[in-house]
Amino acid sequence: MLKRLLAVIYITIVIFAPITQSVWAQSSSADLSIEQRAQLESELRVLEQEIAEKEALLAKQKGQSGSIQNDLNILINDIKRAKLQIQAKNLIISKLSKEIGTRVSKINNLDQKISSGQDSISDLIRKTRELDNTSVAHVLLSDKTVSEFYHDIDAFEIIKRALREHVTGVKEAKTDTEIEKKNLEKDKNKQVDAKVTIESEKKKVEKNEQEKKKLLTISKEKESAYQKELAARQKRKNEILSALFKLRDTGAIKFGDALNYAKSASAKTGVRPALILAIITQESNLGANVGTCNKAGQAESKSWRKIMPGPESLAAGRSSRDDQTPYLKIVAKLGLNPDTTPLSCPIPGGGWGGAMGPSQFIPTTWISYENKIAAALGKSTANPWNAEDAIMATALYLSERGAKDGGYSAERNAACKYYSGGACKDGRKPPNTFYGNAVMSIANKIQAQIDELQGLQ
Repeated sequence: MLKRLLAVIYITIVIFAPITQSVWAQSSSADLSIEQRAQLESELRVLEQEIAEKEALLAKQKGQSGSIQNDLNILINDIKRAKLQIQAKNLIISKLSKEIGTRVSKINNLDQKISSGQDSISDLIRKTRELDNTSVAHVLLSDKTVSEFYHDIDAFEIIKRALREHVTGVKEAKTDTEIEKKNLEKDKNKQVDAKVTIESEKKKVEKNEQEKKKLLTISKEKESAYQKELAARQKRKNEILSALFKLRDTGAIKFGDALNYAKSASAKTGVRPALILAIITQESNLGANVGTCNKAGQAESKSWRKIMPGPESLAAGRSSRDDQTPYLKIVAKLGLNPDTTPLSCPIPGGGWGGAMGPSQFIPTTWISYENKIAAALGKSTANPWNAEDAIMATALYLSERGAKDGGYSAERNAACKYYSGGACKDGRKPPNTFYGNAVMSIANKIQAQIDELQGLQ
């Protein structure tokens, strides 16, 4: 009986081995060929070179004196650059689509390997237990010789070793599956980013085509008409720059000033200016709904002592932090009155208030960033109610949460983390996708203004 049992287990191992090999063979055959990958990368390099040349030409033309023909040349080359950018992104999407298909196939094959491995392990464990349960008396009463008995013991040890190897194989397959799933998510995010870029570039092309038609019409008329067009563009530029940019719990500033602050912060952190200003705008929008507390003449229930957690709340377990102590340090350092300095009210339905200024940092977070903010701006002390300081604070925070990587997915996730600490995810409690979506929508509008300003130079 022992021999028959060993034979069955051996057959199981032999049958299972080719299954695992075929899984890997299937997954590797789905990859892009070396020739396909080389062709795509070669096309991308050519397009990137052409884009760089167009951008250099545009920079040169923008530095020349204003004339109808020069403006036409700028528009024509910008249209060509945008079209090349669209072409390049379409190539990237094509490449990513193939890689996504490959990863999906690998994940399916790995899942198959895990399932087959688990079934085989279960069978091996069951048969091993049968061998373990074979009694000494049964062995002694069997018709085997001593040499045959020890031979079976050796075979038994081989089976146990094979079992350990199967377990290791399944663990490795599970690890590989998790890696492939993470890579698949990254590829999908890159694909989304490329599609968003394409839509943005298409809008730029449409707008530039309209501007091109307008200039072509003017060029057929008198030069004075062109001068009027230049004056109108300068007027529009001034309107955009002079428009008031709302800030939470402090006075509004000109959009031009806010943009300059955001550009400086972007140079330090790598975060897109439009995204920085979108966060500040969204916080102002939320402030209009939540309201401002700790103002002179308000009830005690709206004072800093009531709306933010302190040492007693921390000790009693009602909060995981003490905001009151750092708040008092911040206002003392700035020479502000703690009883009349504006703070955000608590969100209706629960939670604490006490966030400060345009960037809406809570005191504990501001304390951890104030030295970085001051260093980035070359100041001795950072002020959360100062527009320039708040914009730099927002940029630093977003940068550390992935916004510096650029692209729709990274920026949207950074916005969600700014609001709730976690990446955008449907069903998260408290919900945060609404915030990320709102910020990206605002960022698109601000980016359109920035692009318009560049076109009006």
